[in-house]
This record gives sequence, structure tokens and C-alpha cells, in this order.
Amino acid sequence: MTAPKVHPSGVDSSSPPLSFNSTSKQSRRSPAEAYAIQIPREQIHRRPPPENVRRFEALRHRGSGGGGCCRRCFCCFLLLIISLIVALGIAAGVLYLIFRFKYPNYSVTNVSISGFNLNTPSISPISPAFDVTIRSDNPNSKVGINYLDGSNANVYFDGILLSGGALPVFYQPPDNVTLIEANLTGTDVVLGSAAQTLLVNSQRQGIVPFEIRVRDPVKIRVGSVNSWRIVVKVQCTVAVDSLSSRARVLANDCSYRVKWWFW
Repeated sequence: MTAPKVHPSGVDSSSPPLSFNSTSKQSRRSPAEAYAIQIPREQIHRRPPPENVRRFEALRHRGSGGGGCCRRCFCCFLLLIISLIVALGIAAGVLYLIFRFKYPNYSVTNVSISGFNLNTPSISPISPAFDVTIRSDNPNSKVGINYLDGSNANVYFDGILLSGGALPVFYQPPDNVTLIEANLTGTDVVLGSAAQTLLVNSQRQGIVPFEIRVRDPVKIRVGSVNSWRIVVKVQCTVAVDSLSSRARVLANDCSYRVKWWFW
């Protein structure tokens, strides 16, 4: 006898069977939601796009290259100047050691004065003129001196410029004494009351002081070789007995300085 089949009451036999592998709707997560991580903003390292990096590197190298070129040019120029100064110093030292170069001696031997009228008021302009003879002694036995164009000589009294002019251009051979004639003139010179009073008193005493300043470019010649341009500055303090064409030099004291470099 066959056992009766028992069917649970309230269960629809037509519904599909339950599956234990099914997942509920609440347990389903998208990949983005499953792996999202929050990081503080200050800990994020930003990396610029590659094209911006290449552009920045190109600009940086371009700027540094221009500055480096300028620095190299300046350093080369500075090195050239230093080398030139050293070469000139060595040349001057060799010239002195080989030829025992001696500086020329200068003195004022004669002064002829005109154009002074001290009886006029001090505000009246005058036109003083000085004919000055300067003695130049070159004691070197192997070195000559070329006196070049561009010289100037001025006469001062109590700091006031009275007259001026230029020296002649000439060559002074070795072991030679040359008398240099300079015609120095002035126009519209106003002495002022104090300077005119001092000049009148000096003439009454028979001792009138003047100052003569000379600036003369020269070149030293050794054989057929000339040096570079050298500037000689001579300053002479001269005293004469009167303001006339027959003035006699009572005293003169000359000093000089030499500028050996280019001007």
C-alpha cells in the first residue's frame, strides 16, 4: 500500500523554489562605493600636466642661458682689462730697469707780462697776457720725449684764472735741454676788489706771486718705438718783481705728476 503524500497547508506548489545563493538588495554595492577613501587635502601632492612641465623647463633654461652669457662676457672683458694693466706695468718696469728712465726737470726762466691796468675799478675787465719761457731738461741718454698736441697752460693769481694757452708740439731728443715758449692770454677777466688790492700791494712790495699749471700729453721714444700716450702735469709757483714786459723772475718752484695710463 502506497503511503499517502503529505503537502504542507498554505504553500503554493506552483511558486518557484527558494534559492540560498540569492543576494538581498541591501547587500549590493557598486565598485566606486566599495573602494572610496577620504584623504586630507593638505596631504595631496599635485602633479602638473606633462606639457606644462616641459614648458617650464624650456623657459627656465632660456633665462639661465642669457644671464650666463652676460656674465661670461663681463668676466672676459674684466680679464682683458686686468691683463692690459698688468702688461703696461710690466712694460713700464722693463723700461725703467733697462734704460734707467729719469723724469725731466722743469723750471720757469722768463716771464713777460702785459695787459694789467690796476688804476681802473676792480669791476672793470682786463686782458692780461703772459709770455712764459719754460726750461725742459731731459737727462736720459737713450730716451726721447714727444710733446703732443692737446696741451694747455694756465696762469692763476690768488686762485683766479688770468690767462691760458697751449704749448708747442715738438720732439726733445735724449740728453737735451729745450726752452719752451708759451704765449698765454686772457680776456674779460674781473679780479674783484680783494684780489686787485692784493695784487697792488704785491707790486708795491716788489714780489708778485703767480701759479702756472701745465697739462701736456707726451710719448716716450726709445729708438724708433713710441710708448702709449702719457699725461704730464706740471705746477710752478713763480714770483716776479713787477707786472711789466721786463719782469724779472725772483723765484720759481716746479713740481710734476705723471699719469702713465691711457686717457
